[in-house]
Amino acid sequence: MPPYEALYGKKCITPLCWSEVGERKLVGPEIVQQTEDRKGKFSSRFIGPYEVLERVGPVAYKLALPLELDKIHNAFHVSILRRYRSDPSHILPVESIDVRPDLTYEEEPIQILAREIQELKNKKIPLVKVLRRNHSGKEATWEREKEMRIQYPHLF
Repeated sequence: MPPYEALYGKKCITPLCWSEVGERKLVGPEIVQQTEDRKGKFSSRFIGPYEVLERVGPVAYKLALPLELDKIHNAFHVSILRRYRSDPSHILPVESIDVRPDLTYEEEPIQILAREIQELKNKKIPLVKVLRRNHSGKEATWEREKEMRIQYPHLF
């Protein structure tokens, strides 16, 4: 098991391995452009809007959060706050996020969109393209079919 997976309990996803099965290898500026185009589940997602109560320092603000988020500290750095714009695709209702006591949540897979076989020198690896709840089709990710069958048998 890789150290990252042992420490955080999930696979490490880096922009270095986001290319699709069968694609040519990219280098230099091309990989930067592809990473920007496919950032997928790392794209901006926000909940809210919430009222700003006060400024608490040069780069932090205190927000009026609802009771469902009472376990979250209500002071936020300006880098993670955005001015409200009425675009419903960027806003998740609080009710749709099942936040655990340790303040984590699971991005539940809801549909298999495609299947492919990744061929290595002496091995074939079946992959599935997985759509997760609260994500668009372009944010679907390729996962190993075997692992998905074990964790989410209802999808197959």
